[in-house]
Amino acid sequence: MDIENVKSQMRKGFLEYCTLLILKKRPSYTSDIIEGLKSAHLIVVEGTLYPLLTRLKNDGLLSYEWVESTQGPPRKYYSLTEEGNGILVELSEAWTELSSSINHLNE
Repeated sequence: MDIENVKSQMRKGFLEYCTLLILKKRPSYTSDIIEGLKSAHLIVVEGTLYPLLTRLKNDGLLSYEWVESTQGPPRKYYSLTEEGNGILVELSEAWTELSSSINHLNE
């Protein structure tokens, strides 16, 4: 068994949920989202995150606005939509159930 591959697949499965959790706190620029994921040891590169953000936006879970930057071109800041907040609540409930099930099996 390739344990690193399994761990990578597990992280990918949680990436959408974790991204929504980060954006729940405040609107964020892509590099801020990446830093948040890295601080949680969910290593991600921009090439992985951009398609995810586009998919979440197309699904109506995120919106964005352009904000002028003093250090270069304008930056795109993502935030949760009302629908995104609702999905986040559902995902949090699912995580609680899944975590409980895994903890039960791990006893």
